[in-house]
Amino acid sequence: MKKGIHPEYREVVFHDQSSDFKFLTRSTVETAETIVWEDGKEYPLVKVEISSASHPFYTGKNIFVDTAGRVDKFYQKYGKKN
Repeated sequence: MKKGIHPEYREVVFHDQSSDFKFLTRSTVETAETIVWEDGKEYPLVKVEISSASHPFYTGKNIFVDTAGRVDKFYQKYGKKN
């Protein structure tokens, strides 16, 4: 393999904000935030809106997740005129 072209593959904590569920796995995702995990080590933190802990397919419950009014943010950004 060529040196210097592959992203760093490391342990990362994913935090499902809708269910407050956190899990440690490996990923190449880049993030500036960090968190101290249960083992006392500091890991990069990635915040997600939906994971297996909150997705209706896995939970059997239908929940509505509106994260900061996505439609309103779109209209503000692109200036929908009424």
